[in-house]
Amino acid sequence: MELSQSNRAVIIGGGPRGTSVLERMLAHAAAAVGPVRLHIDVVDPYPAGPGRVWQPGQSRLFLMNTQSFYPTLIPQDPSLPAPVAGTTFDQWRVNQRRDPLPELTAEETAELAVLESTDFPSRALYGRYLRSTLEELLGKAPDGVTVQFHETSALSVRPVGDGRYDVGLASGVDIRANSVVLALGHIPSRLNPEQRELQVSATQLGLQYFPPAVPADVEWSRVPAGEPVLVRGMGLNFFDTMGQLTEGRGGKFVSTGSGLEYEPSGQEPLIIAASRRGTPYRAKAALTGYYASSVTLRYLTEAALERLAKAGIRPSFDHDLWPLLHRDALWAYYSTLVRSQPGAVPDAPAFLAALEEALQPHAHSAVKWEDNVESVLAIHVGPRHRLDLPGLAAPLAGRSFASRAEHDAAVVEFLLDDARRSALGEDDPVKMAIAALHHGRAVLKTAVADGGITDESWVAGLRGWFESFVEGLASGPPALRAEQLAALARAGVVSFVGPDPKFRVDRKAAAFTAASPWVVGPPVTARTMVEALAPGNRVSANDSPVLAQLLSDGLVRPKLMMTPEGAPVESTGLDVEPHPYRPVAANGSVTENLYVLGLQLSSAQWGTAIAAEAVQADTPAYRSGQRTLRDANEIAAAILNQA
Repeated sequence: MELSQSNRAVIIGGGPRGTSVLERMLAHAAAAVGPVRLHIDVVDPYPAGPGRVWQPGQSRLFLMNTQSFYPTLIPQDPSLPAPVAGTTFDQWRVNQRRDPLPELTAEETAELAVLESTDFPSRALYGRYLRSTLEELLGKAPDGVTVQFHETSALSVRPVGDGRYDVGLASGVDIRANSVVLALGHIPSRLNPEQRELQVSATQLGLQYFPPAVPADVEWSRVPAGEPVLVRGMGLNFFDTMGQLTEGRGGKFVSTGSGLEYEPSGQEPLIIAASRRGTPYRAKAALTGYYASSVTLRYLTEAALERLAKAGIRPSFDHDLWPLLHRDALWAYYSTLVRSQPGAVPDAPAFLAALEEALQPHAHSAVKWEDNVESVLAIHVGPRHRLDLPGLAAPLAGRSFASRAEHDAAVVEFLLDDARRSALGEDDPVKMAIAALHHGRAVLKTAVADGGITDESWVAGLRGWFESFVEGLASGPPALRAEQLAALARAGVVSFVGPDPKFRVDRKAAAFTAASPWVVGPPVTARTMVEALAPGNRVSANDSPVLAQLLSDGLVRPKLMMTPEGAPVESTGLDVEPHPYRPVAANGSVTENLYVLGLQLSSAQWGTAIAAEAVQADTPAYRSGQRTLRDANEIAAAILNQA
């Protein structure tokens, strides 16, 4: 690549995605033949590298949802220009234990001293990795490349008629740029009508309402001790909330040899947790890698995707892709059952042979494959050992409870059973069925990217039911969190509302209320309510000045998709033209020299929030694992190749 022209690029967003684009531009500039003149402006009100979410100063109780071996900022694809510096997070962890940076804090060195490859690091420590990697990159920037950081917000991006843009900053500075990258990450979102009503009622009645937010941004000290607090949502943000209001208040978890007990500090509120399922996300299994080594996909494979493509089939999720992944989950469960519980199936070889035959698609058979599987199970497997796949995500479905105490006991039983299964790792059939779904997500990311499935099945299938289903099973916390939650419930610090809760404001009593139709008793009441949810990732509901301006001026637009009924609906992300990703304007033209990376690609890609996956020995390397880094590479190449 030959570069000689002066070039100025603005990256709006200095978190991991924006830093990836910066890293790739440095790599391309270093690999260029001939002189380079490139100036890069990075705009973010938070320090670059960690950005908003990964700030090193946040509470160390906020854990990553992946183990140390997983994430990387630096690509490992040998087909890409070589990085000028940097390593994966796990290699950085090893390096810091051996030769720590002088700027590491005592808390950081203490965490590094005990953190192993399979442990879950704090978000603060990952933020330190991002920051130190950025500093290392800047220290080895090639000649002719300059970088300037603006710790402020971008307010506008407006074309000036020659393919360039004026980027207006909140500081009053305007930057004339040849190209602009939108790496906005998690942006504020307007509240939905119900949330707005709760917020207004709280103001009128003197209540406290905490809307969806990045957990590190919440003033947890405002939640009063000794009083009920209603917490809606029992996904990953719930465990952050739980930690801040218990261990963060001075409480301690103590191992008894047979489990955990919680010793309160007296500063905790009474946490009343509610979610649609009535239970939190299932905990992750104890594995040595990101994927279970005993699970190999047999049906939803790259080869299967290639067969669909060769046949000219644009697959439907429910009709073409889910049946393949469903088969993989069944095989993972029953093959693990036979291996780990020899007495569960009397004639294991005959059963597995019959199951394998039943799972094969028979184009000329009038009998559905599901019916064939049921016939095999009826002969070989007793009811106690059958897999209820939908039931895994809704373990309390169909049950009624005579009191909240009875329901609380059922949730504790679920949590302890789930933690026990997690400890069994690859020897637990349920966790291996979930592991197959987890494997399948990586293949699905490739299958559905860039219009790979029909709009109808994206809306009704992938996003309509599968996303929440698989997240509740495969995106959960470390098993320790399930054990801690059970201990908190036994200590009376946490209780649960029940499935399908209904939330209201009792204006006469001046309190939030919640009740489950499946749990007998009066509604729970609280003067404080926390939404344990991240801000909605929906571009049409954004509260970002620069994105609002781009939408208003018609330079970008939300992606429209068709429902099964034939009605157009706005999807969550921007309409983009690949590759590299450039937004489609309101008039249908492509907005040149403007690029999109990360969460705002949620209508072109699935699973845009998770970090890039470091390559591990002896584990599957799916194409989707470093997709965001390849996207960043394409953007960097396009910017540096501008005429």
